[in-house]
Amino acid sequence: MKKQFIAGNWKMNLTLEEAGNLAKRLRDELANINKVDVGVCPSFIFLRDVCKILQGSKIYVGAQNMYLEKSGAFTGEVSGVMLKDVGCTHVIIGHSERRMFFQETNSIINSKLKTAYSCDLNPILCVGEKQEERDADKTEEVVGIQLSEGLDGLTSEQVERLTIAYEPVWAIGTGKTATPEQANEVHAYIRGIIENRYGKDVAQSIRIQYGGSVKSSNAEELLGQPEIDGALVGGASLDSDSFLDIVSVAIKLS
Repeated sequence: MKKQFIAGNWKMNLTLEEAGNLAKRLRDELANINKVDVGVCPSFIFLRDVCKILQGSKIYVGAQNMYLEKSGAFTGEVSGVMLKDVGCTHVIIGHSERRMFFQETNSIINSKLKTAYSCDLNPILCVGEKQEERDADKTEEVVGIQLSEGLDGLTSEQVERLTIAYEPVWAIGTGKTATPEQANEVHAYIRGIIENRYGKDVAQSIRIQYGGSVKSSNAEELLGQPEIDGALVGGASLDSDSFLDIVSVAIKLS
């Protein structure tokens, strides 16, 4: 049975001191964790410090984004080589905020995925529909295209290392949450796409997280769904008590 994967996306929040204190608390509280995988994704400028704090612990450190080239004259960008060098094991790619505010296309996201693998990073690929797309009953169409174009050219071996995060855009930072049944239905659809492209074994081994206003009060209902393999947590990951409560729920359900 695969482990649930609970990852915290800290987004553009926290000071260096706050990030360090949060990492230390998680390190201490989760020192003996083994039933669930846990990761945190701090801002770029805090990655080295957080990696040092969590070195030797069981908590993964991921970046929130990366550029699609390994080096070069790309002012202001950060490469996968750099992320790997400071201690990252994971990287979020294609988050809805990157798609929405920075116009990242499925083609760009596909290139980033390939570069992440070439840098020995494990990607967390985000997919999800907007409110108007759900209202128009286009959720499967939108998510299907994001997956089809995002995974273009990837091998079964690469996809086995992939985590997919289904994040309905209308539920990110809004307080709205897809019902457990709605989320589970989309997760099942995603797993079906993976099975059609890469086979049943890959589809069953891959982890599909839910993201979108996940908090301690709704974690049990969401994580208890058969197709949901963890959570990509936003705001609730900034508070150690809330994040630890979500991890505790995942442990209880394991």
